[in-house]
Amino acid sequence: MRFIYSEWDDAAIQKLQNLKDLMSIFNYLLLQVNGDAEMALKLMRKLQAMGVLPEDFDLDGFEKNLEKSNIVSWQGDNISLTRKGEKSLRQDAFDSIFEHLRKSGAGGHIIPHGGGSSEEALPEKREYRFGDEFNHIDFQNSLMNTIRRTGSLGLNMAEKDLEVYDTEQLTNCATVMLIDISHSMVLYGEDRITPAKQVALAFSELILTKYPKDSLNIVLFGDFAREVKVKDIPYIGVGPYHTNTKAGLEMARNILLKKKNVNKQIFMITDGKPSMITRRNGSVYKNPMGLDPVIVNRTLDEAIICRKKRIPITTFMITDDPYLQKFVAKLTELNRGRAYFASSQNLGDYVFWDFVSRRRKKR
Repeated sequence: MRFIYSEWDDAAIQKLQNLKDLMSIFNYLLLQVNGDAEMALKLMRKLQAMGVLPEDFDLDGFEKNLEKSNIVSWQGDNISLTRKGEKSLRQDAFDSIFEHLRKSGAGGHIIPHGGGSSEEALPEKREYRFGDEFNHIDFQNSLMNTIRRTGSLGLNMAEKDLEVYDTEQLTNCATVMLIDISHSMVLYGEDRITPAKQVALAFSELILTKYPKDSLNIVLFGDFAREVKVKDIPYIGVGPYHTNTKAGLEMARNILLKKKNVNKQIFMITDGKPSMITRRNGSVYKNPMGLDPVIVNRTLDEAIICRKKRIPITTFMITDDPYLQKFVAKLTELNRGRAYFASSQNLGDYVFWDFVSRRRKKR
């Protein structure tokens, strides 16, 4: 499903006008139209004719530059994104979301559990202990300790003189990002799927470039659950689907149980209560009205199984639906996970903040 731009509200137009350059506008529109480069370029021309984009924007030159830079390519009469274009889209999403976190000092890839594969030095220092890495020794302070102890400038350093920088344990993590593609993600003209895709793109860029030992899988859930590749994220669309949260959690759990990463977690972006399950015999049970106890209980069973398998679920709600809030509160309680209420504007901040700040433990 796509937005009809003639029906855009002032907030959507303001969003476009706030974007810093043509490439950012192009990337934003690409997500709106599910990766259709030709449609995105046509919309840019339409928006310029409407006065939303400045008249002095050279769209002809911009289109030629996209092709010259290998961001798009022509295949017959059709123009489409290249692999480089998909990479550019991920990088732009990462930059726009992570800029706020850099300003707020959210920090690095920090975890709450031991058993890590690497360490990162902290500003704080402590006395040397057997087994500490030599590259963490503060030799300047250690030498001063020797001078104070001996009263001379000789290099008669003892073990008790040594100071080391404290460290934080870093480890790899397997994450499955669940994205709700039910019809409500674009219901009543409110676009929730575009920010969800932007977060998924930015998150995948973070994993691919900064934490290559991590793993990230993307799972969509509507009537059913299905896994997609990172390269497919721009082309994700919603449809007339119910919300089969159980199927999404079950697929995510099965993916994670095959991973060898030390830590495993599920990030779920949703705006609707569960309204459908698939029974063991393959039959489908649907009820979009309220919180159906049959659907809810089977879905909550997945939260309990995930808890027993040590897979926390972090839910990012992008609606104030009281039914969803009630369901997520129970799911979070049973799973011992976390939940956040986020708007479509700050969803990325919440996802990235949780990822980089909830995994801290000092040695």
